[in-house]
Amino acid sequence: MERYVVGITGASGSIYGVRLVEELVKRDYEIYLIITDNGKKVLEYEIGYDFNKWIQNLNAKNNKVKLCKINDMFSPVASGSFKTDGMIIVPCSMGTIAKLSCGISDSLLIRAADVMLKEKRKLVLVPRETPFNSIHLKNMLVLSELNVVIIPPIPAFYQKPKTIDDIVNGTVGRILEGLGIENELYYHWRGRI
Repeated sequence: MERYVVGITGASGSIYGVRLVEELVKRDYEIYLIITDNGKKVLEYEIGYDFNKWIQNLNAKNNKVKLCKINDMFSPVASGSFKTDGMIIVPCSMGTIAKLSCGISDSLLIRAADVMLKEKRKLVLVPRETPFNSIHLKNMLVLSELNVVIIPPIPAFYQKPKTIDDIVNGTVGRILEGLGIENELYYHWRGRI
């Protein structure tokens, strides 16, 4: 069984995290979800979902989403001996990226990502900020040099998106590919013949 850790921070762009979790649930993967307090607030504000009801709905059929408390350092995902197939932080705040690039594991979210780094497992970050300042770029470079996949949610207009869902699916499809998960969420460029 495949198992992923998903982190959602308080950065804008909660829809990306929501759609990713829904796609992973569709594939019957086990998901360990870590969300910050501000992540919950932003998700409810931006999407209009009641967070707890959303989790209940996701778990109605197969109970695959395990909600981890942000400060629970006794969670299985805090240890490298707990095998996972990867981790995604989406959306990922610049504060989270800064702490991760400096090795400051002051929450389960950062500790779980640090585990991915030390165990050399797949870690995908979806930074939601614009414009990037030099500190943001330096922190992302540090992580990129450690083989972290960084996927800013930048739409590809060759896909000719017509709706917000099309744009979101394009990014979520790229995230899934960053994890090695095949998908048909967006148009894959095959060249112009």
